[in-house]
Amino acid sequence: MKLPITAKRAHGGFSLVEILVVLVIMGLLISVVAPTVLNRADEARIQKVYADFKAIETALKIYRLDNYVYPSTEQGLEALVSESNLDPQPRNFKQGGYLQEVPLDPWGRPYLYLSPGENGDVDIYSQGADGLSGGDGQNADIGNWRAQD
Repeated sequence: MKLPITAKRAHGGFSLVEILVVLVIMGLLISVVAPTVLNRADEARIQKVYADFKAIETALKIYRLDNYVYPSTEQGLEALVSESNLDPQPRNFKQGGYLQEVPLDPWGRPYLYLSPGENGDVDIYSQGADGLSGGDGQNADIGNWRAQD
């Protein structure tokens, strides 16, 4: 017995036109939603930088209370993790250090450190996504002296 054409259609898959319409609709949705989602990821990276600054600044203040000075630029932020042999040598280095490890910026590079700083007692900064001095947007330098936007 032959089935009528309408019955065959009920058992078949989607037509090419239906699939193309769905793909076009998905493409339009993605083109509208993607910039918003990507912008949120960029904002999250910036928030992480400022959270890291606060943690590092707190560790630096405790280091200074114990040792009377901030670590030098040459000692760097590693002086918060393990005792440095460079001058000025810490007088009362806390067993276990002041940080478990020095965090990396959201782009996978170490934070840069100056002591004495050009903008305060100490400067902690990241050169942004491109890793180069200057830039705009995600490539802009971010420092602990700059107010959080």
